[in-house]
Amino acid sequence: MDLRNPEAVRPWPYLPDPLSGYLLLAEALCGGTSNYAEAWNFGPDASGDATVGEIARRVAALWGDGNVTLQASSGDLHEAGLLRLDITKARSRLHWQLRWPIERALAETVAWYKAWHAGKDMHAFTLGQIAAFEGGA
Repeated sequence: MDLRNPEAVRPWPYLPDPLSGYLLLAEALCGGTSNYAEAWNFGPDASGDATVGEIARRVAALWGDGNVTLQASSGDLHEAGLLRLDITKARSRLHWQLRWPIERALAETVAWYKAWHAGKDMHAFTLGQIAAFEGGA
């Protein structure tokens, strides 16, 4: 598998996590004050960072094929080696926090794609994942 930059570090949020932050922000904005009308970050802190290569290997292992060989592709694109989000404001002002660690996020993502690949009812499957997320399971 060729990757542009397998050693690049990125934040890897599970979609419902930042979405829950944006919903909290929307509630705060609907409160009638403009104190929240500014830029926000919702995602993992540094503990959720992983390289592109690590994620590729973890996903392959979860899918069932752990034999992944990664090569950096020869591209002329410049990319930052490290991208990170500062979620301090979301934690302190909205009391938001990430619910699922990267291991759970990847497992749920792979489960979704496996279900789709198997032809399952994706509406029902997705609603089940949302319920598990909301319930903290």
